[in-house]
Amino acid sequence: MSYIVRRIGTPPSARGSATGANCPDIFELSDGRFAVIGTDVTEDLESKLPGDASRGAYERIVAVTRETLIHAKVDIPDA
Repeated sequence: MSYIVRRIGTPPSARGSATGANCPDIFELSDGRFAVIGTDVTEDLESKLPGDASRGAYERIVAVTRETLIHAKVDIPDA
């Protein structure tokens, strides 16, 4: 089982969240994967996926704000 190693980017409170809770977030996991907290948009976007993309039954399509990803960019490794 993997665990959260660190947050990628700045915390929600530093991005203007009034409460610092219930906001998009990105975390690096101990096994090298990334976990994303975002809005579930699976129903809206699944039929709009490109022809070479698909989703497994156990997967969800999640959206995060542009600001969240921009703030995370500095912490995402190149390789």
